[in-house]
Amino acid sequence: MATSALSLTNQLCRFSSEVHVLFINKNFSTPKSTRLISHVWSYSKTTRIPALHSANGYIKEAIEEGEGMVDSDKVRVLKQKIEVLGIKCDDSCFPGQYYHLLCPKCKGGKTMERSLSFNITQDVDVAMWRCFGTSCGWTGQAFADSRMPIAGVNKIFKVKSSKQVTPENVVLEPLGDKLIEYFSERMISEETLRRNAVMQMSGDKVPKYIIAFTYRQNGAIVGCKYRTMEKRFWQEKDTRKWLYGLDDINEATEIIIVEGEIDKLSVEEAGFRNCVSVPGGAPQIVSVKDLPSIQKDRAYQYLWNSKEYLDKLSRIVLATDGDTSGRSLAEELARRLGKER
Repeated sequence: MATSALSLTNQLCRFSSEVHVLFINKNFSTPKSTRLISHVWSYSKTTRIPALHSANGYIKEAIEEGEGMVDSDKVRVLKQKIEVLGIKCDDSCFPGQYYHLLCPKCKGGKTMERSLSFNITQDVDVAMWRCFGTSCGWTGQAFADSRMPIAGVNKIFKVKSSKQVTPENVVLEPLGDKLIEYFSERMISEETLRRNAVMQMSGDKVPKYIIAFTYRQNGAIVGCKYRTMEKRFWQEKDTRKWLYGLDDINEATEIIIVEGEIDKLSVEEAGFRNCVSVPGGAPQIVSVKDLPSIQKDRAYQYLWNSKEYLDKLSRIVLATDGDTSGRSLAEELARRLGKER
């Protein structure tokens, strides 16, 4: 494909009502500034998505998706049960995806936040929900069989307190000439490095030339990921997991998600600051199981921790690597973020 990553991304960002999945072909035999996008997948709202009708109309028919069928009777039963509890599931909700709804218990608080995370399992056996409102925590399940719904457990999921991270307690210093040259060879400027607060580890007992990608929220360091020039990675312990570059999408309605911190810096050099990176951990394969509950979805906690930033987005471009892991990561992200976006 001769189209450059920049022009193709620019073209995709003009489309509407879709999540676009881009796979970056990292052929390191070519200059690092000319990595090309080798594949594009698009998921549209208007294709092969099971329609959930309103409470009055219910579901008229099951729509084929892949090799299976959506069981309209089960969906109808689940909708009846959750609507009795006050949960309003609109026409866009369909099995196997997470949605953010208005909690009928706390009403979203003063800000009317859609803090209720809601999911119907892929097999349409169970509907699950949990409110992440600060003072709520309402949770429950409804079943497609004869069992009564379980609801009203008013427990707020506790997140392990995170260690406070500062340049002093993690021993960081500004990048030296060696690492600045390393990034320059990858067409990443000193200005971009400074703006993203890329630093290096310091100290007499620390090996030389260890890059420190500082994760920040509202300018404050909330985490740190380290990388050697030989591509060995590790992260600061006991810190909450976030997307890298959160402050760059604070006011965005459309964003690009990439697979690594250097990819985020490269996309910025191409002219797109509305870009974030996952902190790592691309899966080898796509899971065939239903999505786990938010509490058990440990590998993707960085998405749930970044929920307030992601909820407001109208369009998301996934620009992952073109290998098997990159493709799997794109699919897992799309399952959680909503393919309709």
